[in-house]
Amino acid sequence: MIIIELTLSLYLLYNMKYLAIALIPFLISCSENKDGIHPERVMLTQSVYASVIVEPEDLYNVYPTVAGILDSLLVDEGTLVNKGEAIAHIVSQSPEIVSENARLNLELAESKYQGSATLLGTIEQEISLAKAQLKLDSINFIRQQNLWNQNIGSQSEFENRRLKYEQSRNNLDLLNQRYDQTQVELRNAYRQSKNALAQANTNLQDYTIRSRLDGMVYELLKEQGEFISSQTIFAKIGQAKSFVLKMQVDEVDIAQVSVGQPCIISLDAYPEQTFDARITKIFPFKNERTQTFEVEAVMDSPPEVLYAGLAGEANIVLEVKEDILSIPIEYLMENDKVKTSDGEVDVKTGVRNMERVEIISGLDSSSTIYKP
Repeated sequence: MIIIELTLSLYLLYNMKYLAIALIPFLISCSENKDGIHPERVMLTQSVYASVIVEPEDLYNVYPTVAGILDSLLVDEGTLVNKGEAIAHIVSQSPEIVSENARLNLELAESKYQGSATLLGTIEQEISLAKAQLKLDSINFIRQQNLWNQNIGSQSEFENRRLKYEQSRNNLDLLNQRYDQTQVELRNAYRQSKNALAQANTNLQDYTIRSRLDGMVYELLKEQGEFISSQTIFAKIGQAKSFVLKMQVDEVDIAQVSVGQPCIISLDAYPEQTFDARITKIFPFKNERTQTFEVEAVMDSPPEVLYAGLAGEANIVLEVKEDILSIPIEYLMENDKVKTSDGEVDVKTGVRNMERVEIISGLDSSSTIYKP
C-alpha cells in the first residue's frame, strides 16, 4: 500500500513539472500583454534640469579696508541698513594721531600763508621801504645828472649817485622776486597740508565699515573683539526684498540655455507650488569642481516670504510641442529601438524630457510596445 502511494506521488510530481514548463510561455505572454501599451498624443515639454538656491539681489561680501580689532558692532543679522550707514568700528590709535598731526600742520601752514603776521607781510614792508629808498635815490641821481650836464660837480659824486640808484632798483627787484617765490611756497605748503589732512581723515574713515547699498545684513562672520583684516569677510549684505535664483546647469546642457528662456521653479519650502521664472544672466565660466555653469533667473511672481539660501529645483523650458506622438522614456531601448510583439523596431525620436520621448516615425497610435 505504501509503495502504491509513493508511486502515485512521484507520478503527480513528474506531470506537474512538465505542466509548469508548459505554462512558462503562457505566463510570459500574459505578462507581456499586461505591460503592452500604445503610443499617446500629448503635449511634450523639453527642459533642462538645474538645482536652485535663492539669493538676495546684489548680495556682496563686506571686506574691511584696514586691519584691526573689531571695536563695536552697530547692527545685527536681519538689520535693515541704508547706503553709507556705519555698521561697525575698528579700533586703532595710529590713524587718529596721524589725523591730529595733519590738522596741526594745516593750522601752521594757514597761519604762515593767511595770518596777520605772515612772512609775506614782512616782505611787503621791506618792499615798501625799498620803493621809498629807490624813489629818493632816483631823485638824487636825476638831480646830480642835471648838474653834471651843466658841468657842475665832480664825476665821482655823479657816479656814487648813479650806483646807489641802481643798487636800490636791484634791491627792489630782488624783494619782489622773493615775495613771489615765498607766496608760491607758502600757498603750496598750505595746499599740501589740506590734502594731508583730507587723506588722514579718509584713512580714519576706513576704520568705520559702512554699507554700500540700501538693504539687509544677512550674515555677520566676526564678533566684537576679534581681529579682522582686508583678506577676511566681515559680513554679507544684499537687497532686502529683491531676490534672484542661482541655478547650476550641467556643462552638457548649458549650450541649450539662453537668456530669456522660461523656467518652472519648485522650492522645498513650498512643496505644493511651482513658480514661473525667466533666465536673466548666464555666467560664462565653468566651475571645475562641480562641472556646472551658474545661471541667474528672476521669478515672475515670487511668494510673499523668501529667505536667502532656500533650495529647490528648476526645469528650464527649451521647447513645447502640442499633440505629438510619444511613449514613456522607459520603453525606449538603446540605439532608439522599442520592443513590439514582432520584435525590436527602429524608431526616430524627437524632443524628450525626464518622462516621455517624441516618436517621429516607426510607430503609430495603434502600435503595441512593451517594456524592454
